[in-house]
Amino acid sequence: MILPLRLGAVLGAVILAVGGCVGPADKIVITGSSTIAPLMADLAERYEAETGVQVDVQSGGSGRGIQDVRQGLADLGMVSRALKPDESDLTAHVLGRDGVAMIVNTANPISALSDWQIIAIYSGKIDDWAEVGGDAGAITVVHKANGRSTQELFLDYFGLSNDQVRADMVIGENQQGIKAVAGDTKAIGYVSIGTAIYEAESGSPLRLLPLEGIPATLEEVARGRYPLSRELNLVSQGNLSSTVQAFLDFVTDPSMAEVYHDYYFVASKP
Repeated sequence: MILPLRLGAVLGAVILAVGGCVGPADKIVITGSSTIAPLMADLAERYEAETGVQVDVQSGGSGRGIQDVRQGLADLGMVSRALKPDESDLTAHVLGRDGVAMIVNTANPISALSDWQIIAIYSGKIDDWAEVGGDAGAITVVHKANGRSTQELFLDYFGLSNDQVRADMVIGENQQGIKAVAGDTKAIGYVSIGTAIYEAESGSPLRLLPLEGIPATLEEVARGRYPLSRELNLVSQGNLSSTVQAFLDFVTDPSMAEVYHDYYFVASKP
């Protein structure tokens, strides 16, 4: 099966509804990270075909995944970062690793930016591409919304607070960031490396910029060299039901590594 068609179908299957509740014993509800959601929807489809257990996958951001698990609205939360000290009431089940890539349009001649240049762009100190060696034109700054782990990681890595950012566009899902940069030759944004690589290889006019001289590739993430990488987790609270545990065993089985690769993620090793 051709991956672009499959990914498109899976993305279409991800439910973006705000509501949701933990279902009966033969249903599993999973909410959270839009980075993980397409992969999880694919794995859920495979699991349903094998077991008949319904798995409802909804995106909405890592913050939603954590909140829904805590409130009993979801069995598992998708969180595309490591848990924080104040989230010790939750248990993280590591799926794999990903990174966050800075992206520009391929029509933009810029092939690299230093950390301080990215900080200056996002804080409004540099607002024209000519100031960093590009073609003259106002920079369109694309930023992630609150509650998105990608935003938290970006701000932490660059030492910025959210109120320092001077954004022209605030987006939620990775696909919105891809669309914004692909459609604007003067835009800069940041999204999951896996999503960006897939979209670039599928024809979107995107260029992934290196960080600290390290290319934004899954190989560098796997080697532990890429500076802005992260865990991809499913999180739970309390004891797991046998139904949820069986699903976790399925999605973390080494035989699923090829599926993770299809979505440009590095699967965790058992």
